[in-house]
Amino acid sequence: MTKSFEEFEVHKKGVLLTKQVFKLLNNSSLEKEFGFKDQIKRAVISITNNIAEGSEYNNNKQFIRYLKIAKGSCAEVRNMLLLAKELEFCTEKEMLDSFQLTIEISQNISNFIKYLDSKLEK
Repeated sequence: MTKSFEEFEVHKKGVLLTKQVFKLLNNSSLEKEFGFKDQIKRAVISITNNIAEGSEYNNNKQFIRYLKIAKGSCAEVRNMLLLAKELEFCTEKEMLDSFQLTIEISQNISNFIKYLDSKLEK
């Protein structure tokens, strides 16, 4: 039997990232930045949603497709974190843990894609 998406380490890290980003968005300097907050929320949620959705196909080719979307969303979150710092919505210290986690998740997704790709019938 295949693993459930909740068991994947990369999914667990995605949930942790989501919690960190939502906590960061409680910053009072972001109080009126509805569009910015909505965009980063959608992107961070997209990471775990795509891991979950892709895993349900029980098809490595489809799963890889969804993992690539999750990886793109992870890059979007990383960019939004950089913008938050540059726009002075938060300090570098406040965003650093989340930023580092996006790099880790992206690398984990890449490795997962390579693993699944190696299992495809060529």
